[in-house]
Amino acid sequence: MLAPLSTPYPELYGHLPPNYDGTVPKDSFDREIDYLRLSVTDRCNLRCVYCMPLEGLRFLPNADLLQPAEYETVARAAVSIGFRKFRLTGGEPLLRADIVEIVERMTRVPGVHGLALTTNALLLPELAAPLKKAGLRRINVHLDSLNPETVERQMRWGNFDKVWNGIMAAEAAGLTPIKLNAVVTAGYNETDVMDLARLTIERDWHVRFIELMPLGGGECARLSVARYVSNIETRRRIETALGPLTELPSENAADEARNYRLKDARGVIGFISPVSEPYCGTCNRMRLTADGKFHLCLLNDDELDVRAAIRAGEGAIDKVAAILMKAVRMKPTGHHLLEGRSTHDRSMYQIGG
Repeated sequence: MLAPLSTPYPELYGHLPPNYDGTVPKDSFDREIDYLRLSVTDRCNLRCVYCMPLEGLRFLPNADLLQPAEYETVARAAVSIGFRKFRLTGGEPLLRADIVEIVERMTRVPGVHGLALTTNALLLPELAAPLKKAGLRRINVHLDSLNPETVERQMRWGNFDKVWNGIMAAEAAGLTPIKLNAVVTAGYNETDVMDLARLTIERDWHVRFIELMPLGGGECARLSVARYVSNIETRRRIETALGPLTELPSENAADEARNYRLKDARGVIGFISPVSEPYCGTCNRMRLTADGKFHLCLLNDDELDVRAAIRAGEGAIDKVAAILMKAVRMKPTGHHLLEGRSTHDRSMYQIGG
């Protein structure tokens, strides 16, 4: 376990800040913004065709990456102004040698409940149990197909058996409920969606199908446009093969997925449709990049640099909280995918999804 840290705000270790009034920050469009996704790296051990090219990649130097204690600072600042939900992302977050320490530091912050993590599961056989012990509650796993050949072709460098073993390790460790995310890509896995959906019949998993989003320009963004599959088509394929889907009432207005269930199924099928059914009006998310910038919207380039404030020493929590509140107020209302515009400066792996 970690030793107690010296901090100018020792009261935060025992309870929430005394001046916190229980409110949630709102942006200029009256949306409650209470969900922070924190990227810990831009590196990945896969090269999915719609995300990372095989050549020409440049990654952040280690000195630019935020450190475990700095993620804790951000978590304390976010909780102090009303953020309630937190997720660690990448790149592939399990590539960080100190990922268990990052989880442990964040989960000991009062107010960080149900910390989650998104992963490709390749390293979970060794890390699932330590992450659970450190306080991680659940995971989302990126898996585009149950067909090993499709996994190798679409997720490049991927291995289905290794991913599946990671999922089993996570389930055994209690990192549940398991969520699987599949990005549907024409010419690759659009005919494999039925097998993924079928998993929910016997397993209490949440299988979600995600529409392609072009980010960052370059070959991956061009492929995302050319290989786009609407979730209207994906749902039709599933219902044709497996029967009608019954829509489930939403438990959270900010949930990006529309959720359904097959007859007598244990699990849930979700559709995340940023192109065909944008959900910008209920977005509650803010993102922190691995090099310390608040990225205001996944599909826009606007950012606020916060790394200097994070590393300010005494008073850092207040400074970070102030910048985060400014980021919330500056958050844009929507994207421009239908106009053929998206991010220019960063790709998905550089933002954190």
